[in-house]
Amino acid sequence: MALSQAILASLAMAGPCSGYDLVKRFDEYISCYWSASHQQVYKELRELEKKGWISPETIAQTGRPNKIVYSITETGKQQLAIWAVLPSDPTPIREPLMIKLKTGGLAPLEPLLAELQRRHQLHQTNLDRLKHFETEVFPQPENPTPADRLHHLTLRRGIRYETEWVEWCEEAIQCVKELIAQSG
Repeated sequence: MALSQAILASLAMAGPCSGYDLVKRFDEYISCYWSASHQQVYKELRELEKKGWISPETIAQTGRPNKIVYSITETGKQQLAIWAVLPSDPTPIREPLMIKLKTGGLAPLEPLLAELQRRHQLHQTNLDRLKHFETEVFPQPENPTPADRLHHLTLRRGIRYETEWVEWCEEAIQCVKELIAQSG
């Protein structure tokens, strides 16, 4: 998936926003399956504007720089719809923590245990945030729209992703604690 489609999807589903707010949306709502830095988002916004897929609106602010709010255009919606029906392949996993574990006993186990505990806490925090978001945004409406149901599916995938990480970290922490006990 390209960053441009993630931006267009966010603008199409959640409405107009500034680049700053867009990065915040990414961090809060889709970070479990997509991330982007401020720099990447602003660069892509300029490209999407050049293509006519989004349009900016400058909002004057007193005592602060003007705010630019972006909206998806009809052309942007058409491009997003074209992209949405194309086949996609799973993205390869690139996880440095797995390489660290593969190193076996080349490094002391205590720092690895600390990293696993840190990662466990990060994933637990993300899981708690996503579950809170689920109860706030999807409190089981009587007649959800198709868009709501599909959006909820993406949130459920994020919850499962973080749940798997939390469970795996707990297993890995236990294993490394046992290895430390055996070596000590």
